[in-house]
Amino acid sequence: MPEGPELHLASCYINRVCAGLVFSGKVEKSEVSKNPEVPFESAEYLISAVSRGKEVKLSLTPVKEEKRGKRQGRREPIDIVFRFGMSGHFKLSPAAELPKHAHLRFYTKESPQQALCFVDPRRFGSWEAPGTWQPERGPCVMLEYEKFRENVLRNLAEKAFDRPICEVLLNQKYFNGIGNYLRAEILHRLKIPPFVKARTVFDSILQQDQGAELTLSKKVKMKKENPDLLELCHSIPLEVTNLGGDGFYPTHRDDFSVFQKWLQCYYVPGMKTLRDSSGRTIWFQGEAGPLAPKPAKPKLKRRGVKAVLQAPSAKVIKSETEQDSKYVRTQTDSTRRGKEQKGKLDRIKAEEFKISAGQNAKEHSKKPANLKTRKQRLPSQDLPINNPPSQDLPENNPPITKRKGRLRQRVEIPPVSQDSSGNFPASKKKQQRERRVMVINPLIQDSSENKPSTVRKSQRSAAKGAAGANSKARRSQRRKVE
Repeated sequence: MPEGPELHLASCYINRVCAGLVFSGKVEKSEVSKNPEVPFESAEYLISAVSRGKEVKLSLTPVKEEKRGKRQGRREPIDIVFRFGMSGHFKLSPAAELPKHAHLRFYTKESPQQALCFVDPRRFGSWEAPGTWQPERGPCVMLEYEKFRENVLRNLAEKAFDRPICEVLLNQKYFNGIGNYLRAEILHRLKIPPFVKARTVFDSILQQDQGAELTLSKKVKMKKENPDLLELCHSIPLEVTNLGGDGFYPTHRDDFSVFQKWLQCYYVPGMKTLRDSSGRTIWFQGEAGPLAPKPAKPKLKRRGVKAVLQAPSAKVIKSETEQDSKYVRTQTDSTRRGKEQKGKLDRIKAEEFKISAGQNAKEHSKKPANLKTRKQRLPSQDLPINNPPSQDLPENNPPITKRKGRLRQRVEIPPVSQDSSGNFPASKKKQQRERRVMVINPLIQDSSENKPSTVRKSQRSAAKGAAGANSKARRSQRRKVE
C-alpha cells in the first residue's frame, strides 16, 4: 500500500513530467469508476501537485489569455485531492496507448497528444473535486515535522495512546504518512517490542524535552547520535525518497531491488510476524510485548476430544531456499486420537440416524384398517357382494351390478277404514304406524343361502312390522263390534 514517501514521490513525478505541458479540454473519467466526475473544462490549463501525508493534491490552473486587452477563456482553478488506496499511481502515456486501468485522464493540447492518467488496478483509490485536505489527518511526518512532533506530545492523554505502539503508529490523526512497512522499520531500529503500551514510549520522550535546556547545536547532535521514535518517523521516510524510483510499489518492479536492499525488517527472512487487532501484519524481532494478542477461545468440548488453548504463536519468515525445502507436517498424538474418536462418533451417529429413519418410515406406512378393509377380510359367505360375480348364480339372484340397476317397488298398506259408528279403530299414533311405507326389494324375497346377514335382518323387520299392524287393527275392530 502506498505510504507517505510514495505519495511524495508521485507528486514529484507529476511536477517533473508536466513541466512545460499545456493541457486542454475536459477531464475524462472511466465508466467503471464509482468516483465523482470532475466539473472542469478549459481551453488551456496547467497541472501541479503537492503531497501531505497520504494525500496528493492536484491543482488545475487555467492559462490567462488576453485578446484586445480583455481576458477571455478564463476559469477559476480547481483542486483535486487523491488518496491512492492499495495500488493508485500516476502515469503519463500517449493518448493512443492508455493504460488498462486509467480511471481519470487529463489530455494535453500538443500533438501527438498525451494523457496524464490516474491508474488504479484494484480501484480502492478515490478523489474529491473540488477537494481539500482531510481535517481528521494530522500534520505530515515528512514536510511538517515540528507541527507533527508537537501534535503527538500534546495529546498523550488521549485514549488512543493506551493501545500498542504498533497500532498507534498507523493512526493518521497523529502519524499522517506512516504505514505498515514504515512502522516495522522504525520499531526494529529502536528495538522496541511492537505490543508495548504507546504512552510509556512517548512519556520518556516528553521527559527529555522538558529536561534541562540545551543549545540548538547540542540538540541536533543528540538527535543524530540517539534519535527518538518521533525523529525516526521523520528521517526514515526521507531515506525512502532519497533512494529514488517509485518507492514501495508492488506493481512497479523496475527499481524495487534498491528498495529491497534498504529494508531491514519488513519481509526480511528470519523475522517474526503477528496480526494486530485490525488484522494488519507486523514484522518484528525478539519479544512481542505484554499487549500481544491473547490466546484464542477454546472450542466446544466434545466426547473424546479435549479443548486445548492455542495461543497465536509468532511466525518466522523463511528464506527462499528454506521455503523450497520439503514441508514436514507434525501433529501430536492427542490431536490424532481426538480426530479418530471424532470420526468414529460421527459414523455411529450416522448409522443410528439411518436405523431410526427406517423404523419411522415403516410405522408411518402401517395405517389403521378402516371399515372397508375389514369387510374385505371377512369370509366369502358373509360378504358375497365383494367377491367377483360367478356365472352359476340363479336368475332371481343376479350379480350386485344388476341389482343396483333395478328400481325398488313401494308397497303401501291401506289405512283402516271407519267402522259403522263412524269412529276410527285406533289412535293417531297407530294410524301413523299403519300409514308408513315400507320399501321391499322383490329380489331379496328368495331364501337363498347367498343372502347377506344384513339383508335377511331387514326382511324380518319389515315382515314383523306389517303383520303387527294388521293384527292390531283387527283386534281393535273386534272389540268395538262386541
